[in-house]
Amino acid sequence: MARDAMTSKAHLSSAVQALADAAPTPFWLDDPARPDALPALVGDETCDLLVVGGGYSGLWTALLAKERDPQRDVVLVEGAEIGWAASGRNGGFCAASLTHGLGNGMARWPDELARLEELGIRNLDAIEDAVARYAIDCDFERTGEIDIATEPHQVAELEEAAEDAARLGLDRHRFLDQDALRAEVDSPTFLAGLWDRDGVAMLNPARLAWGLKRACLDLGVRIYERTRATALASEGMGMAVRTPYGRVFARHVALGTNAFPSLVKRVRPYVVPVYDHALMTEPLSDEQLAAIGWKNRQGLSDSNNHFHYFRITADHRILWGGYDIVYRYGGGVRSEYDQHPATYEKLARHFFRCFPQLEGLRFSHTWGGAIDTCARFSAFFGTAHAGRVAYATGYTGLGVGATRFGADVMLDLLSGERTERTELEMVRSKPLPFPPEPLRWAGIGITQWSMTRADRHGGRRNLWLKAMDKAGLGFDS
Repeated sequence: MARDAMTSKAHLSSAVQALADAAPTPFWLDDPARPDALPALVGDETCDLLVVGGGYSGLWTALLAKERDPQRDVVLVEGAEIGWAASGRNGGFCAASLTHGLGNGMARWPDELARLEELGIRNLDAIEDAVARYAIDCDFERTGEIDIATEPHQVAELEEAAEDAARLGLDRHRFLDQDALRAEVDSPTFLAGLWDRDGVAMLNPARLAWGLKRACLDLGVRIYERTRATALASEGMGMAVRTPYGRVFARHVALGTNAFPSLVKRVRPYVVPVYDHALMTEPLSDEQLAAIGWKNRQGLSDSNNHFHYFRITADHRILWGGYDIVYRYGGGVRSEYDQHPATYEKLARHFFRCFPQLEGLRFSHTWGGAIDTCARFSAFFGTAHAGRVAYATGYTGLGVGATRFGADVMLDLLSGERTERTELEMVRSKPLPFPPEPLRWAGIGITQWSMTRADRHGGRRNLWLKAMDKAGLGFDS
């Protein structure tokens, strides 16, 4: 017991030292390539389509709207700067999955999961094509992702997932035993893995957003930054959106506000903002790289309820994030929530437990950001104001890829078309809403405690989690 306490204290000391010089800012946004913000809207504007939100959801919507109809007059307004929120703070995992993984898709839409997987791969292919066509310099690498077992019970779960993938005809999934996994990436904590070899790309998320911004501008989209949309109302046969210094009158409006309160108030109970945090290391030396392998540069995530996600960057740094899911009472989104030192110390300890061969490596950046979580872990869609307004939200951490699909859905809904997307049960259904406070805060707290307990007891889910599963409720990041 005394030896365990000494080891724990040593790990804490090492973690604190490794964090000592880290800059409290998102690594991806700390980039000399970051473009200057465009001027705010002053006065009134008119357009065919107004897009609210300058993250991936809004940018893809504006871009695809112009690709569908180059004559369509499109305006995009962003409350701060393009890509400054979740789109510039995430891990850069661009996944084909539209359902937050096979397991969640199997549980919720088993009859259309094969179709959803096909649409997801087509969506990822289209993102790769757009990156090439618009010459977006975002370090796009289609390396895949490995889900990792770090506890014995998770090995069987990954084997079962591999069998499910095979039954669906998904031949891109490969089960890795411990030796095969550690030949890919070497950690003493790794027991087995499931490698989705083609269904995930790694990229620089902020540069993707900035590249989409440039592509939109080149196609004639008018973008106003530092222009927060404050109110939405019907205006004749169209819509009017108020901003601090003007208004936009539009035939249609697409809302890509995600973790921020929706301008359609009835949508708000379905989404809660939770904070996720990440660390970035300094660049690894050749010797450090050799010590861990990772030559194929896959994205990695472990299989715990409170999971870590990690990947290697173009300049050989390691991004290490996840684990804690931080919800504040009332669900606010505020800049002071971006930093959470207790989580950074925990993440740093976990990092060196995973990669003890990297002891002495330092972290260069720490940051956090809000995720739009919904009870089914994957996006939901809808319209308001007699079909003149569309929304897509609730991506729950997998929006880097799925937002492009969501943009297509919003444009389909605004056009009134019946398409292969709008006919999906996933698109036509909604998650269950979260309860109001204080029940929301209490329920999330109990769920978090139960998830931690399950991780420590061989994955066994208590009565609370079983009841949540039966009701179709969940909480994740």
